[in-house]
Amino acid sequence: MERLINFIYEYRAFFTFLLLELSCGWLVVENNQYQSTKYFNSSNRLAANILGFSQGVREYFSLRTINEELAKENAELRTDLEKMRQVSDNYNPVTKDSAKADQYEYISAKVIANSINLYKNFITINRGSADGILPGMAAISNDGAVGKVKSVSENYSVLISLLNVDEQISCVIKRTNHFGSVRWDGLHMRYSNLLFIPRHATPVVGDSVITSGYNAVFPEGILVGVISQASLKEEANFWDIRIELSQDFGRLSFVEVIKSRLKNEKDSLEHVTIGEPK
Repeated sequence: MERLINFIYEYRAFFTFLLLELSCGWLVVENNQYQSTKYFNSSNRLAANILGFSQGVREYFSLRTINEELAKENAELRTDLEKMRQVSDNYNPVTKDSAKADQYEYISAKVIANSINLYKNFITINRGSADGILPGMAAISNDGAVGKVKSVSENYSVLISLLNVDEQISCVIKRTNHFGSVRWDGLHMRYSNLLFIPRHATPVVGDSVITSGYNAVFPEGILVGVISQASLKEEANFWDIRIELSQDFGRLSFVEVIKSRLKNEKDSLEHVTIGEPK
């Protein structure tokens, strides 16, 4: 404290000069309209810039929360949209099927681990059995199909990515309605193969490939990719079709897990009628 007092006393002339300068400046601004206007405009602009920068910093650090809220909202909207579509497709004034209207529920989740450079790739998300997720459920993103739930703990789930040579999903060419299976060959993360399209079909580059809805896991009409190559060998029964996946798995941040309320009913009926799959 004594050193501070000595410092102020030693430079008392400078501090007195500084105080007088500030007082003069304030008097000039206070008693002259032009200087007053300039001062307040400048100070307001500086304050606005500081506040804008501060707000930008706060928004940056809250992006994660904002993205999670948006993903949750998208899942809720997709659930409502699916209900409306099912009601529209199946509405009958006499026998309205409310079960089909509520067939799918969407649960938003954040991706916390994602492999893309292996032959068998998996995705880990931050939702589990506590959120109603079970093995076998499908997962999609805003861009298209992503994969299927493989295993579940209370708070986490592991998905089989579409970038997995053991995974395949039933799809159709939207324009022609010919169905087959999309299966990755392990070569490139942006491309996969569409198998079992018969030779009498007429696929062309640019055709959309969507989920068929045949397995009660994926809803019908989820985009999987777009045909990038199509060729037919002589005497071959099926086309060789290469599709560009709609989802860039290198940029996957959020997914929506699809809960199908009618899947168990469908699987039970098929098991009783057809038997255990070979």
